[in-house]
Amino acid sequence: MTRPIHLSHLAAPDDDPFVPEVNDRYFNRELSWLAFNRRVLEEACNPAHPLLERLRFLSISGNNLDEFFMVRVAGLKGQQLKDVDRRSSDGLTPGQQLAAITREADALMASQQAVWGDLRTLLDEAGLHVLRRDEVDAEDAEWLEAHFREQIFPILTPQALDPAHPFPFIPNKGLSVMFDVVRDSDGEPVRELVMIPASAPRFVRLPGEPARYVSIEALLKRFAPVLFPGYTLVGAAAFRVLRDSDIEIDEEAEDLVRYFANAIKRRRRGRVIRLELETGMPDALAKVLRHELGGADATITESGNLLSIGDLDAVIDEDRPDLKFLPFVPRFPERIREFGGDCFAAIRAKDIIVHHPYETFDVVLAFLKQAALDPDVIAIKQTLYRAGKQPAVINALIAAAEAGKSVTAVVELRARFDEEQNILWASALERAGVQVVYGFLEWKTHAKVSMVVRREDGRFRTYCHFGTGNYHPVTARIYTDLSFFTADPRMGRDAAQMFNYVTGYVEPTDITKLSLSPRDLRQKLLDLIDVEIANARAGKTGAVWAKMNSLVDPAIIDKLYEASGAGVEIDLIIRGICCLRPGVPGMSEHIRVKSIIGRFLEHSRIFCFGNGAALPNDGAKVFISSADWMPRNFDRRVEYMLPIENPTVHDQVLDQVMVANLIDTEQSWELESDGRYVRETPGDKPFNLHRYFMTNPSLSGRGAALAESNAVPTLALRRRR
Repeated sequence: MTRPIHLSHLAAPDDDPFVPEVNDRYFNRELSWLAFNRRVLEEACNPAHPLLERLRFLSISGNNLDEFFMVRVAGLKGQQLKDVDRRSSDGLTPGQQLAAITREADALMASQQAVWGDLRTLLDEAGLHVLRRDEVDAEDAEWLEAHFREQIFPILTPQALDPAHPFPFIPNKGLSVMFDVVRDSDGEPVRELVMIPASAPRFVRLPGEPARYVSIEALLKRFAPVLFPGYTLVGAAAFRVLRDSDIEIDEEAEDLVRYFANAIKRRRRGRVIRLELETGMPDALAKVLRHELGGADATITESGNLLSIGDLDAVIDEDRPDLKFLPFVPRFPERIREFGGDCFAAIRAKDIIVHHPYETFDVVLAFLKQAALDPDVIAIKQTLYRAGKQPAVINALIAAAEAGKSVTAVVELRARFDEEQNILWASALERAGVQVVYGFLEWKTHAKVSMVVRREDGRFRTYCHFGTGNYHPVTARIYTDLSFFTADPRMGRDAAQMFNYVTGYVEPTDITKLSLSPRDLRQKLLDLIDVEIANARAGKTGAVWAKMNSLVDPAIIDKLYEASGAGVEIDLIIRGICCLRPGVPGMSEHIRVKSIIGRFLEHSRIFCFGNGAALPNDGAKVFISSADWMPRNFDRRVEYMLPIENPTVHDQVLDQVMVANLIDTEQSWELESDGRYVRETPGDKPFNLHRYFMTNPSLSGRGAALAESNAVPTLALRRRR
C-alpha cells in the first residue's frame, strides 16, 4: 500500500548543506532544536511506519514549529526589540540567531509542504482523499453547499476593509481568508476579510466511502458567491498569524492566580511573530497583510498550499486501523499483581520500577486511589506540573481530602500552555479541602513526586513515587518514562524536606539521598563526572552513560569535554537539543551522541556513572531525575535526582533500559561533529527498542537476555566506533 517518499527535498544541496553555525565548543540551541524537528519530519518519510502514523509525524512537526515561534523566537525578538545584546553560548546575537532561524525554518516549512504533497498522493492510493477545491464533483458540490449554508455560513462574519471598517484583530493561530471582490451593480472593488472561528472544523468530511475531506478555507473560496451575493470574486487567499505566547512573571504580583488568568488573556493578543501567507496570494492582498500585520516585528513567509499543517491530526482520526500502528495495551506490573493489587504491600516488600508506556500508568493511579481510600493513610503530598484534562489524579486527591486526610498539592501555574487547565484543577482541589500551594514565584516546580504517609504498627511509614514524567494519563501512553516506588525511610525524609522547601521555603538541612535544583543538582553532577575523570587518570574505567531530552548547560558540557580529554568514555542519548559537539579531536573524541525518534517519545532522564568498576553491575552508579541538563533546570526550577540503589532495580535500569537505548539501530540518529544527524543503519542485527519493550514490557529478568542477544555483555565493553 505504501511506497517510500524521496528524501531529496529534505536535504540541502551537497555544496551548501545545512550545518548549524557554531563556535569551537557549542552548537546553537535554537538551530539544534530545528534539527530535532527535522528528524521528526523525516519520520513522516519512513516507509516502516503506517501511512496515517507518517501523517501524524508531519502534524507533530507542524505543531512543534508553531510553539517554537510562539515562545523561543518570540523571546529572541523581544531581546532584539529591546536592544539586548545577550549572546548565545555559541557567540550569536539575537539578530544573528533570528536570521539563521528564519532561513532554516523556511526550509523546514518547504519540506513539510513537499512531504504533505507526497503523503497526499499515498493517501489517495489508500482510499483516503483530501480534496482540492477543483476536485469536488457535482454531487459532492451539492452536499457541500447545503452543509456550508446550514453549518458553516451562520458562524462566519465577513468584514469589509475600508476607512469605516479598520483591520480587525486576528487571534493567535487564527486562520483567515482575504477576498477581493467587485460589486456587480456598480463595478466597485471591495476587499473583505473572513476570520475562521476556532470552533469551525478544519476539514469537512463528506458522507459515505471512500473517506473524502475538504479544508474549511477551500469551502470558503468555493462558496464565495454564497458569502458575497451580488459580487464577483477576483482573488482570494488564506493567511495565518502566530503571536508571542510567552508569559513573563511580575515578581511584584500580589495574587499569582489572578495574574496568570489575566496573562493568559493577554497572551491571545501578543505581538505578531510570524505571518504565514498561502502560496499564490495576489500581490494586492499580500501587500495589505504585510502592512497591517507584518510591521518590523514579524517574520513573513509563504507557507505553501496548506496552512497550519498541524491541523492534519483531524484526518488522522479517520477509522482506518490498517493505516495505523497496531494497538498496544500496556501491562499492569506483575509485582503488584503478586500482592493482590496492594500497592503498599508490594512497595514495602521491595522497591519497584515501572517502565511507561510499556507498563501502564494505571499503577500510579492505583497508588493514589489506594491512598485515598485507605483509612490508615494520614497525609498525601503531590506535585502537579502537567496533569492534562483527564481528572483521574485530581479525583484521587479530592477523594482523599473528602475522606478527611491531609492533602497538599503543589500546582505549577507556569507549565507552558497548561496554565489555564492548572488554574481550573487548583480551584477544584481547593473547593474539596486540598491545601493548594503554588511554590516559588521565581522558580517552576518541575519535580514529579508523590508522597503518602501511612500509620502502620503504631508508627508512620512514608511511601514515595518519583517519576521522570508528568502525572498525565494521556501523555503517559506515548512518552517513555520511569516510575520509581519506594518505602525507604531516607527517601521519605528527603521528599518531606523537598515539599517543605516548596511550600514553606524551609531550606533542607540534612538531605541524604536526593539532589535538588536549584540547590545542588548541577554540582552533584559535576562531582560525579569528576570521579570518572579521576578514575580514568588513575587507569581505571571511566564511563558516563546518560539519557535526557536536552543538553544545553555550558558548565556540564565543559566538564564532559574535560572528562573526554581524560579518557572517560561518554555515551549520550539526547532526543532533542544538544549543544555539545561530539567527536572533535582534542576536545570530545571520546563522546558519542545519538537521538532516538520513533513511535514513542523518549522522555525519561537516566544518568549512569561507571564509578571505576570493571563491570557496571560491580559498582556503577545509576540515577533517575526530573531534570534535563539545561540552565533552566539547574537554576530556575525545583528538580530532583535520586540514586537507584536497590540491586534489582539498579540492574533493570542499567542493563535493560540503558542498554536497549544504546543498541537501538532502527530509530537512532548519530550526531556528527559538524552538526549533522545521520540515521544509523540497522546492520546485520537490527534492533528497535520500542518494539522490544512492547514485546517484553516487564523489566523483570530481561537484562541478561537483552545484552546477550545483541552481543553486548556489558556497557563497559561497548564501543560503537
